[in-house]
Amino acid sequence: MARRSHLTPVGWIAAEDLDEVGAGKIEGWLSDPSLLAAIQTPYLVIARRTIAIIVRWDDRRRDSVKIRPTLAPSEEITAVEWIPIGEILAVALGTSAGLLFLYSTDGDLILKQIVYTARLVRLRFREVESQSFGGDSSYDLCAVASGVIARFDGSDIKSFLQRWSGESRSLNDIDHTNSQMKIPYQLWNITKFGICADAAITGMMPPPLLELPSQERYYCAVAAGDDAVISAYRLSEDRRRSLVGAILSKVVPTAVSTLSSFSKVIWRREETSKPKIQPFAKASHLTCLKDHPRKGEKITLSPRGTLAAIADSLGRILLLDTQALVVVRLWKGYREASCLFMEAHVARDEGPSTSSNARQIKREKCLCLVIHAPKKGILEVWKMRTGPRLLTVKCPRGCKILQPPTRLDSPLEVFLWNGDSGQLSLLNTLIT
Repeated sequence: MARRSHLTPVGWIAAEDLDEVGAGKIEGWLSDPSLLAAIQTPYLVIARRTIAIIVRWDDRRRDSVKIRPTLAPSEEITAVEWIPIGEILAVALGTSAGLLFLYSTDGDLILKQIVYTARLVRLRFREVESQSFGGDSSYDLCAVASGVIARFDGSDIKSFLQRWSGESRSLNDIDHTNSQMKIPYQLWNITKFGICADAAITGMMPPPLLELPSQERYYCAVAAGDDAVISAYRLSEDRRRSLVGAILSKVVPTAVSTLSSFSKVIWRREETSKPKIQPFAKASHLTCLKDHPRKGEKITLSPRGTLAAIADSLGRILLLDTQALVVVRLWKGYREASCLFMEAHVARDEGPSTSSNARQIKREKCLCLVIHAPKKGILEVWKMRTGPRLLTVKCPRGCKILQPPTRLDSPLEVFLWNGDSGQLSLLNTLIT
């Protein structure tokens, strides 16, 4: 009997389409940490430094689309993400100067907006269940900078993209200085325990004890960084500023104005408008986990945000219950590992059948954690929360696991991209 494969080839990406990001130049080129990639069927975007390339990997192949944002001399692309809302699909790029770019799949510029004057390290878009009685879903885009987290509401993004799509605006028609061509967002300071390497908003949470009833909404955010491996915060949507936010909102604009005036005198440059600094909303610290010299590096959220996998600098992966804020599981020996959640159909033995000697097999749908360990050259699937390891798949050097943004009406799938061969495979959700 032929051995069953747990990977199904679904597409192929030619190296010549990605030559400007280093494809095919050396074996294992995809392992370069400066390469950023994101997938959304049937597209894949890969970015490096000052260029992003969009390619199709299905049967309807077309020429690659190359995007070169207008960046400062030392500025580079530091984060990529897809934004699928309805029939509209856009790609988001974050830069080291704190800028957010939105582009269409044809490479048309949709938005250029400042988020914060710091390096954007992560963009995370997902669909979440609404806690209202209507049961409707909503979207949000989370942008993470060093010690700062921003949230763009999905309704604002949707209305902006629909307005852009209806007007069919081109790059020359967009006035990026117009405040109406910006997407509103909330910004919080989460530097209680130093600079964070990654952060995520897990979902809504109840208000603090003894809090008076109000219409304000509160969110839970988890962060991973150098001082604290894990830290958690309650984010308020109100506009009351924290002490740090109040100080920065006064000091930063004054410093920018002073430097601008000084530069104008020295270099006699024309006066240009400076980006307005977004004030901080209130963020309250909840708890943290310190374990020096361990440092938190990457955070992966489950579809509903109830679990988070945090990879640290010592090769450990912590599974955090984001509602109880308790670590419920720990894996060791996974240096430089990447994690993604997936839904799998796992075989369950129901005992012998009454009509034959064959055993009756039933399957249950369960949440699993996929761990890609490049140092070991394997990919593992673990059943949540405390279940066994269900699967181990060998994968060659230079592979990367990818997953589309979370959609409640779409299956939670994991793709494996072999950069050297160009093959894109789907990890089978049927596990025997």
